[in-house]
Amino acid sequence: MNDVREVEVVVVGAGQAGLSSAYHLRRTGFEPDRDFVVLDHSPAPGGAWQFRWPSLTYGKVHGMHALPGMELTDADPTRPSSEVIGAYFDRYERTFDLRVRRPVDVRAVREGPGGRLLVETSHGIWATRALINATGTWDRPFWPRYPGQETFRGRQLHTAQYPGPETFAGLRAVVVGGGASGTQHLLEIAPYAAATTWVTRRPPVWREQPFDENAGREAVALVEERVRQGLPPRSVVSVTGLPLNDAIRRGLEDGVLDRLPMFDRIEPEGVVWDDGRRVAADVILWATGFRPVIEHLAPLRLREPGGGIRVEGTRAVADPRIHLVGYGPSASTIGANRAGRAAVRDIRRLLAEEPAAA
Repeated sequence: MNDVREVEVVVVGAGQAGLSSAYHLRRTGFEPDRDFVVLDHSPAPGGAWQFRWPSLTYGKVHGMHALPGMELTDADPTRPSSEVIGAYFDRYERTFDLRVRRPVDVRAVREGPGGRLLVETSHGIWATRALINATGTWDRPFWPRYPGQETFRGRQLHTAQYPGPETFAGLRAVVVGGGASGTQHLLEIAPYAAATTWVTRRPPVWREQPFDENAGREAVALVEERVRQGLPPRSVVSVTGLPLNDAIRRGLEDGVLDRLPMFDRIEPEGVVWDDGRRVAADVILWATGFRPVIEHLAPLRLREPGGGIRVEGTRAVADPRIHLVGYGPSASTIGANRAGRAAVRDIRRLLAEEPAAA
């Protein structure tokens, strides 16, 4: 333990959830570097937003909720969201003196001596009494597997690698996925591509009624029930449906959002259904979502037989020292804010009950 630095709390990740948690730690008397540390593997402030494609301007962002204690005002809606939110997060970190350490890769979290957790990183080891995991999902894109996928002669890429619509100029594009990213990609690509085809596993559900506070609570409750049972979390949009806005209506009217059921296999020149239908393709864009980044927690054996981590509020049921913020029901900007506050409240209670070992 000679080279191990001790703190009360380690926060892993400096996106919305991590910064919210750090803010509430600071606000309740914890000092950065002395009592807590924030570790972020990204090269700059901005969380996953810094990796978004340039055509996703701030005006196209849905539901970006301000971090606690500082509003995001006078943002230019025509600027890339990566720039707007990156600058906002940078200002936030400096205003509240959160002293985020980056780039730091967290490789594993293990049981340590004296009831502490050992957080092994690319920049040394921290021993902590509690850990807030705020790693999000961006670094774990989900790639489905289909027969013949490796034979495709065109290009395959995921939303995480989406470069913007100009790259698809003159190409025949197949877009896979029924979420918000899939529809956004299609609407952007269509004016450039030679042809677009949209395929999803399930028919899209369009939501015409306003998404008010009650609807939001109902959606979060459905996602929360899954993580309470130890099942992998589903996205909130999977239970809310997709908003039927003006852009979507135009896409439906002009045929861009004509959806086909999922193909059965991939061939060198395109995709094929068992009924004999074929679509030629130069590129397949997998807008198939992401999975939680929690592999570094594997040594603690938190996963349930259902594949997820069982969570009550933000606390891992199997280990009350671990809080998952931005996981499952709190995987939204407003949910991350609330979860950060709740996690800090629980951690303060835990640390008061269990004095540090000598």
